[in-house]
Amino acid sequence: MSTIRDLVAAAPVPTGKDVSLGHIFLYETMGTALLLLLGCGVVATAILRGSKGENGGWLLITFGWGLGVFVGVYVAFPTGAHLNPAVTLGLWMTDGITASQAFVYFGAELLGAFLGAVLCWLSFKEHFDAEPDPGKKLGVFSTGPAMRNYGWNFVTEVIATFVLIFWVLVSGGTPATIGALGVALVVIGIGASLGGPTGYAINPARDLGPRIAHAILPIKGKGSSDWNYAWVPVLAPLVGAALAALLFKSIDAADLIKNIKSAAS
Repeated sequence: MSTIRDLVAAAPVPTGKDVSLGHIFLYETMGTALLLLLGCGVVATAILRGSKGENGGWLLITFGWGLGVFVGVYVAFPTGAHLNPAVTLGLWMTDGITASQAFVYFGAELLGAFLGAVLCWLSFKEHFDAEPDPGKKLGVFSTGPAMRNYGWNFVTEVIATFVLIFWVLVSGGTPATIGALGVALVVIGIGASLGGPTGYAINPARDLGPRIAHAILPIKGKGSSDWNYAWVPVLAPLVGAALAALLFKSIDAADLIKNIKSAAS
C-alpha cells in the first residue's frame, strides 16, 4: 500500500504554466500565510516581553524564518511554492509563468502575508499588550534598518535578494522543484550572512502584508508603521530579482542546465 510520502515523491513537479489561476491563489495564499505566521512568530518569541524565548537572539530568528519557508514550500508545492513576489518576477522574466499567472501570484502572496501576520498577532496578543516598546511591536511585523540610510539599505536588499533568486533559477526554477530543505537553508544562510543591516526582507509581500496588518490591527501602544521606509523592502527585492533574471538569461544558463540534465539522464 502506498503511503502519503510515496505519493508525494511520485507526484510530478509543477511546471508553472500548467497550473490554474484558482489553484495558484489558493495554495500560494496558504503557503505564504504559514510562512509569515511562523516567521513573524519566531521574531515575537525572541523579542516580546514575557515570551519563553525572549532574548533568543539573531540565530533563533534566522532558523525560525528558514523553517517557516520549509513549511510554506511544502504547503504550496502544487503551484511551485513561490511565496515571494521576487521569485514570481524572476520566473516571469525567464518565461517560467505567464503574465496573468504572475499577477495572481502577487495577489495571493500579499494576502497570505497579511493573514499570517494577523494570526501571529492573535497568537501573541497578551505579549503585544505587555511589550512597552513600539519598535519591537513593529519589528515582529516588518523589517527595519539597523542604520537608516535609504540608499545603502536599498543596496543591501538588492544584493541579498539577488543571491536568493539567482540560486533559485540556477538550482531548478521554482522552490518546489528544488525542494523545501534547500530553499530553507539558503534563506537561513542569507539571514545569517546578510541580514544584519536591514533584517533581510528579500520578499516584498513578507514586509508589506504584515506592515499593513500592523497599521490596521488594534495593537496596544503600537506606534508608527514606518511607511517612510516601507518602499525599500518592496522595491529593492524586485530590483534584485530582475537583475538575477537578466544575468540568468544573459549567460544562457537555462540551456546549459537543460543540456546537463539531458546528459545525466
